[in-house]
Amino acid sequence: MPSRSLHAPEDQSVTFVELFFDLVFVFAVTQITVSTAQDLTWGGVARSLLLFWLIWWAWTQFTWTLNPADTLHRTVRVITLMATAAAFVMAASVAQAFGDDPMWFAVPYVVVRVLGLWLQVQVDRERGVDDGGMILRWATGSSVGLVLVLIGALTDPPVRNWIWCAVIVADLVATTAAGRGKTWDLTSGHMSERHGLIVIIALGESLIVAGSAVAGEERTASVVLTALAALTLMILLWWTYFDWFKEALEHGLAAAPQAELGRLTRDAFSLAHYPLVMGIVFIAVAVEEIMVHPDDPVPRKVLLSLGGGLLLLLASTVAAYWRTNRVLLVRRLTIAVVTALVVMVLPDTEPSIALAVAAFGVLVLVVVEGDPSSTARAEHRAPALGGG
Repeated sequence: MPSRSLHAPEDQSVTFVELFFDLVFVFAVTQITVSTAQDLTWGGVARSLLLFWLIWWAWTQFTWTLNPADTLHRTVRVITLMATAAAFVMAASVAQAFGDDPMWFAVPYVVVRVLGLWLQVQVDRERGVDDGGMILRWATGSSVGLVLVLIGALTDPPVRNWIWCAVIVADLVATTAAGRGKTWDLTSGHMSERHGLIVIIALGESLIVAGSAVAGEERTASVVLTALAALTLMILLWWTYFDWFKEALEHGLAAAPQAELGRLTRDAFSLAHYPLVMGIVFIAVAVEEIMVHPDDPVPRKVLLSLGGGLLLLLASTVAAYWRTNRVLLVRRLTIAVVTALVVMVLPDTEPSIALAVAAFGVLVLVVVEGDPSSTARAEHRAPALGGG
């Protein structure tokens, strides 16, 4: 039965209303993938990075809001579903964000953020702990970024681009100021589970993109080989996150001092997982382009997207692990850099070969970390050291 309090009575697992909310944001990720594929230039990539930050920060803010909230409480569910509806409009309007009608993106974005901030303040009040107004400072600081989003939507590019870049600065300043010297009300297991789900759904979205690209194609040898290479790559990327890494990240958070939990969660999840998921987007863009043209040499920009995506994804896991465990995964970082560079400098090559090279590099990583006697495999059992 739902409790009277908006605050969860005890640690809780992810609930269906949270999953429903996440699915809408994965739709937004899909839209970012589409817009990036349509404009795979340096300018287009920069706009995708900027737009995805806004989407990601809306999701991550609501993730922090629902972490201590009782998601069985009907008020929490209603607010979350209202935010889900607004997020759907926002996601469907990604293409308009830098176009002539950006308010269709900006207004629902602000609605999602405001609903999350309001609920966060209410949950914190019912917590009954004197925190010196930490959540109120966070909400007040965040309002600066929301105003800038609306102001940016009222201007034309490139001015809009720069104003929205200022939103990133405002968001980071707000989260830094709010958490200074205070203990956030967080459950590390729930936070790890939410981010693990968004990663696995994003990887699944990449498979859908690949499958959709070949669903109506004739089953030629090149199509089959390319599809198998893409599928193998996605399976191996899943392994790099879910074999031992996710559990190790969660253990690192659980072992950290309570006073450090907020900052560690911010750095390892809210910040480090932004480039991680963006890396999946770039990989999905490359896979889609390759699958659409299975008989043509892979363009250089597609190889850059594939290699850059691999590097972003794997380097982000290294950064997150370092932040929670104070151990540098040297082998993972080295293999990621070498694989990315090899992929990006490949000469004109067949699509299946490009994907096979990427998959082989990730396979080497999986084998190296999968050896029980290897340092990389044993590192995840090292105690977390915390640190600010």
